[in-house]
Amino acid sequence: MGLDMERLKRIENGRQVQGTFSPAEMERRQAGLRAILDALGLDAAILTSYHGINYYTDFLYTRFGRRYACVVTPDAVTTVSANIDAGQPWRRTAGQNLVYTDWRRDNWFHALQTLLPGAKRIGIEYDHVDLDTRRLLGEAFPQAEFADIAAASMRQRMTKSAEEIALIREGARIADIGGAACAEAVGIGVPEHEVALHSTQAMVREIARSMPHAELMDTWTWFQSGINTDGAHNPVTSRRIEAGDILSLNCFPMIAGYYTALERTLFCKSVSDAHRRYWDINLEVYHAGLDLMRPGNRCCEIAEALNGIYSRHGVLKNRTFGYGHSFGVLSHYYGREAGLELREDVETVLEPGMVVSMEPMITIPEGQPGAGGYREHDILIITEDGAENITGFPVGPENNVVG
Repeated sequence: MGLDMERLKRIENGRQVQGTFSPAEMERRQAGLRAILDALGLDAAILTSYHGINYYTDFLYTRFGRRYACVVTPDAVTTVSANIDAGQPWRRTAGQNLVYTDWRRDNWFHALQTLLPGAKRIGIEYDHVDLDTRRLLGEAFPQAEFADIAAASMRQRMTKSAEEIALIREGARIADIGGAACAEAVGIGVPEHEVALHSTQAMVREIARSMPHAELMDTWTWFQSGINTDGAHNPVTSRRIEAGDILSLNCFPMIAGYYTALERTLFCKSVSDAHRRYWDINLEVYHAGLDLMRPGNRCCEIAEALNGIYSRHGVLKNRTFGYGHSFGVLSHYYGREAGLELREDVETVLEPGMVVSMEPMITIPEGQPGAGGYREHDILIITEDGAENITGFPVGPENNVVG
């Protein structure tokens, strides 16, 4: 019986909502993608990543085992969504929307075939399409040649528009609110999860207050204590804070798929001399890094310069990752502008309009004096003659011994 049911639908339920960005901004982005298609000699693009679809349409999907897409041609932009989402993708999409049903397993591919009859050269995101999807796309479009558009679209995302920068500023402001709530909740005997919940609630409420048209999803806090600070992305636990603990504050407001972050080292009640030594070293790198964030500097050169400070103090081996990354359509489960990371293997030159973090981190192993993870994190907008730091939360021992 299921095979006789409709395979595709148009579900224009209700009214389209106020977009995160203006129609002109979305048209600018889509025109940029069409310029990429033209330069590569492509008939169309099939975007499948969270960040790709969100950047060009303002729709952020929830996968739950189903495939999603954005199909871009010279004449149309269409999101392809699952029937389980009903009209929400259409209400959010800056463009058109086509819905596929679950009645047949190949209906997503049928939707793409319907939108791209006769396409000969199609751009896809090589860094997102898995082997199974790539094989099935080849079967759905046997006449077509596929080419990578992930790298080119990433380069487009790396330089932010005025509207994007305004949204990132708002995210940074809200992250500071989450940080204040986090520090407020710290106390001896308080579990990590209670601190994180207090911070997250403060950020979600502020997003709802200041941006009532926004969807509220994915804002989170990682708050770690003691040994749990050794990794930057360690999950929250129920461990209770103890006097003298090293603490990691990590606040992440998410607004329409746009990630911003505040990260700070804190201590509960007091700091040992050994901990203070490592904290001061990391702060030296952090301040030096802020001074290096200016147009014309290369990502690799910034990393090498900061390596020199860690090396002079004998802790370069304790460094845990690169010194920063870009912002925009990004989250802990999707998105990465790998071409704009402060690492030794990235040659990108900083330019005005880029938004990059400065976030040095070292980890001292458990059992050694001063054990724990030390990390500070600010967001900087690269300007014509330097950088603007939009993170306002205080830093260092004078401010962040709390509880």
